[in-house]
Amino acid sequence: MTEFERRPTARKVGQVKEVTSLSNPIIKDIKGLMNKKDREESGTFMAEGLKLVIDAIELGWEIRTLVYAKAAKGKPLVEQVAAKTVARGGLVLEVSEKVLSSVTRRDNPQMVVGIFEQRWQRLDGLALAADQTFVALDRVRDPGNLGTIIRTADAAGASGVVLVGDCTDPFSIETVRATMGSVFAVPLYRASVSEFLAWSRASGGQVVATHLAGAVDYRTINYKAKPTILLMGNEQSGLPDELARAADRLARIPQQGRADSLNLAIASAVMLFEARRHLLSLEAK
Repeated sequence: MTEFERRPTARKVGQVKEVTSLSNPIIKDIKGLMNKKDREESGTFMAEGLKLVIDAIELGWEIRTLVYAKAAKGKPLVEQVAAKTVARGGLVLEVSEKVLSSVTRRDNPQMVVGIFEQRWQRLDGLALAADQTFVALDRVRDPGNLGTIIRTADAAGASGVVLVGDCTDPFSIETVRATMGSVFAVPLYRASVSEFLAWSRASGGQVVATHLAGAVDYRTINYKAKPTILLMGNEQSGLPDELARAADRLARIPQQGRADSLNLAIASAVMLFEARRHLLSLEAK
């Protein structure tokens, strides 16, 4: 029995529970997922949109609760998702648009919301294959940046995102929105600095870090020589010396104009697609 199923205050309609009150304890629990502490305690998070919910279920993510607006009742895809949720032991709630707006904190919310179990992969013992690229982020703070990087890693065919140190939560509603569903497709890992360094040394890969003091043009690096771990620094302070010293190559992205740096998500995209370009040229041979 899930945390939300233990709440008996919703009115059941068939296999669906109808909720109309903002003070309903189940709704209060769901709204609590806006807070990191509540997400960590429950091990769950919120994702908005019918397509995202369908994709997540198809990818094998565990759904705890499905919430949909009354206006979506009877729509075939919504009914199918509801049936799958019930079959997997989840709870289905039919709510008013007012309740859904309160849950998502949006004036015009998506008609469907899913509550899923968080999923973290194990980093220790993970060896890299020849064609793999990972992106490691040191203390990334901005949810929009993290979400965009996860989405870009998905688009570039990266094998995972490693969060190093005290990073923003990838399962916050802001980050999940920014991923546009890629949070369900890209494996996520987390590690302390010491854990990351131990893994990167044992992984069989090369660590390519972007750094203002980087001496190597990112376009001249051989990303085909070994599987690659792209290491990106914090938005404000960049990479600390400990991580910079551990990199096999310190790369720079040449720039023109008056800008002296790129946004973290943009810099990560540049590096990811350059690594991808090299791997595609290898596959073409």
